[in-house]
Amino acid sequence: MSTFIHELEAYDLLELAGLPGLRRGLVRSRADVDRLPFKAGEKVVLKGVAQDVWHKSDVGLVRFEAFDAEAVWAHAQDMEKTAGGPWVGMLVVEMVDFRKVAGLPTEALVALRRTPEAGWTVVLGIGGLHTNAWGEEIRPCLWPLSLVTPEQALADFKAHYLGRVWLGTLRQGKPLTTEGAVLSYLRGLWTLADLLDSRKAELLEMNPVVLDPEGRPVALDGVGSLGAPAPEAPKGLAPSQLLDLLVKPRTIALAGISARPGTPGRMILDNLLTSTLDRAAIIPIKPGTAEIDGLPCLGGVEDLAARPVDMLILCLPAAQTVAAIQQLCEQGGGAQVVYLVPGGVGDGADTEGRGAFLTDLLARRRAQGLWTPALVGPNGLGFLSSEGRVNTLFIPQEKLPVEARGGALSLVSQSGAFLISRLSSAPELPLRYAVSIGNQIDVRLSDFIAALGDDAQTRVIATYVEGFQPGDLLATAKAAREVIAKGKWVVLYKGGRSSEGQKAASSHTGALAGDWALQKALLKRAGIIVCESMGVFDAALAWVSAFPAGKPSRVAVISNAGYESVVSADLLEGAVAGHVLADKDVASLKALLETHKLTELVNPRLPLDVTPMADGAAYLDSARLIAATAADTLVIGLVPFTRRLDTTDPAAMDAFAGDLAAIARDSGKRVGVAVEGGALYGPYREALAKAGLPVFLTMEKALQGLRILAEA
Repeated sequence: MSTFIHELEAYDLLELAGLPGLRRGLVRSRADVDRLPFKAGEKVVLKGVAQDVWHKSDVGLVRFEAFDAEAVWAHAQDMEKTAGGPWVGMLVVEMVDFRKVAGLPTEALVALRRTPEAGWTVVLGIGGLHTNAWGEEIRPCLWPLSLVTPEQALADFKAHYLGRVWLGTLRQGKPLTTEGAVLSYLRGLWTLADLLDSRKAELLEMNPVVLDPEGRPVALDGVGSLGAPAPEAPKGLAPSQLLDLLVKPRTIALAGISARPGTPGRMILDNLLTSTLDRAAIIPIKPGTAEIDGLPCLGGVEDLAARPVDMLILCLPAAQTVAAIQQLCEQGGGAQVVYLVPGGVGDGADTEGRGAFLTDLLARRRAQGLWTPALVGPNGLGFLSSEGRVNTLFIPQEKLPVEARGGALSLVSQSGAFLISRLSSAPELPLRYAVSIGNQIDVRLSDFIAALGDDAQTRVIATYVEGFQPGDLLATAKAAREVIAKGKWVVLYKGGRSSEGQKAASSHTGALAGDWALQKALLKRAGIIVCESMGVFDAALAWVSAFPAGKPSRVAVISNAGYESVVSADLLEGAVAGHVLADKDVASLKALLETHKLTELVNPRLPLDVTPMADGAAYLDSARLIAATAADTLVIGLVPFTRRLDTTDPAAMDAFAGDLAAIARDSGKRVGVAVEGGALYGPYREALAKAGLPVFLTMEKALQGLRILAEA
C-alpha cells in the first residue's frame, strides 16, 4: 500500500479545510474529457498523476495547453505510458493568472509537517522555481501549531520578506493581498493540519502557492505522505512526586562500590558522606560486606523490598544494571527513582539491545498499572541538591570543591562534563539543584522542567541539551511555557546544532539530533531563552540567577574607560535600550561630579565615563544616583588598572562589593559588574561575586546577556 498523497487527494483536502481551490477534473477515459469544466481555448495545465511521483515536471508530466478535447485525451494517453508509477489519471487544472511584482518573489512554498519531536509545524517561505536559492538567503517562517495561533503567525508573516511583498509594505510597494485574506488562509492551514492528522498523514507540501486575481493564496500543486504517529509511552511519576524524590531525597542507596579509592562508586559514597543527611539514610549495597565506613551494607537490591528508599544509584556494569532493574520490578518495589551512572544502555555502546529492553519493560508495566521505578540516565554523572547538601557526583572534592548552597537556580544538563565545568567556573551561582540527566531513557528533560517548575525556590531553570528523545521537544516546550507563565525563566543552550555537531553529539551521548531551525522556533515560541553560544548562555545565567524578577529594558552604564562607553552605546538599542537621564537627574549628576572634583573631566550623561580619576566612592555615589532614576539595570565597568580603585586589600574589596550589592537590594534594580583585566584581578572579581553580583570579563558580554533576556 502506497503512503503517497498525490495531487488530486491534496486538492480534496484543501477544499475540506475551506481553502481556495482550482477548477479541475481527472481524466482516465475519453468520456471524462467531456465532463471537464472548461471551454474550448481556455488555458489549462495538464498534469500526469502517478503514485510515488513527487516531481511531475522532472519526468515530463506537466504541460500547458489551450483546452481542446481531443488534444487533452491524446496527452492523457501519452502521459500514462511514461508515468513512472501506478497511474492515477491526468489532472486538468485551470491556469491561474496570479499576481506578480517584477524582480521580486511572489510565490510561496507552504508545507505542513508532523515530526515526533514537534508535532505539526507549518513552514511558509519563498517558493516557485527559485525556492532553494531564495531559501538560503531568506529563512522561512516556522510555526509549531501547538504553540502558535494563526493570529500570531500573521504577525510573523508581516515581518517576513515575502509577507512584505504580498502586503506591499516594502518601500514603494503595492499590496497584492490583504491581511484579512492572509489570516483566512492561515486559519485554513490550521484546520488542514487537523484533517491531515485524522488521516495519519505526516507531510503535505504545496509549491507554489500564489495569489489569485482576487488576492487569495491558492496552491498550484500539492503532494504529501502518510506515516503512523509514534505511540505515546505511558507516563511515570507526576512532576510533584519527581520533585520530592529528585530534589529532596530522604534515603539513598548505592550499588557498585569498590574497595579501591578513586573508582566512581567509591567517589559517590565519599561525596554522599559530606551531606547533612542522617548517616542511616545512606545505604551501601555490597554483597558479602557487613559495613563500609561504619554504614551497614545490604547484600543486594532484593533487600530493598523490605527497606525501600527514595533513590537507588546504580554504579554497576550495564548488564548488572539491567538485572537490578528487573529485580526491582519483579519484587514490586524498593526504590522510587533509579539513577543510572553507567553507559552501554540505550546508547552507541549498547550492542545487546539493553535500552530497548528496559524501555519496553517500563512501558508494559505502566500500561498494566504495575509498580514501576522512574529511571534517570544512563550516562549520568550525578547531582547536587541544596536539600541536605547532597552531592552524588563521581568527581572528588579536591577537583570540584562545590556545593549547592541554595538559591534561585536549578541546572539540568544532558552532558555531565558541561555540568561540572559550569559548576567549576562559576561556583558563586546560587544553586538550588544541579543534575546530569544523561541519555534520558525514561525521565526526560521535559519531566525535569515540569518538576522544577513546581519548586517554589527555583526561579530559573537552565539547561544544556544535545538532542531530544522522540516527542520530548514538544513536551519540553509545553512544560517550559507553563513554568514561564509562573514568572520564572527557562534558559537553554543546545549543542549539536550543525550537521557535524549532531554527529558528535550522537557519538558520545546517543542524542537524537533534529532540524535546529525547527527546534529553535518551537523553543522560542514557548518563551525559552535560547542561547547559541556558551558565552551568552553563561552571561544570561549570571543575570537571571542573581535577579530573577522581570526583564531588562532601560540600561545605564558607568565605566572608567572610554572604550567601554563606546561599546555599550553600540549594543544598547532595540529591546534593551540605553537609559537617558531626565533633566533633573543630569543636574544632580553635575553636582555629584563637582563634589568628587570630576566636573572638568566627566560629561554628565549616559553612558557615564567617570575616567580613571574616579575612586570607589565616586562610583558608589554615581551608582546610587542612577539607580534612583527610571533605569531598571545598571552595569558598572571597573577597568581595574587605576590606583584609585583598591584591588588588593581584601577588606576594602569586600566593603566596596557589599556597598554595590546594597544599592541593588535597596533600589530593586539589577546591578552587574564588568572587570576587564587578567588573572591578577581574580580576587577582585571573587569579592564582587561573593556579594551576589553578576560579574563579567567584558562589558560586551554583560550587555549580550541582557540583550538576549530583553528580546525573549
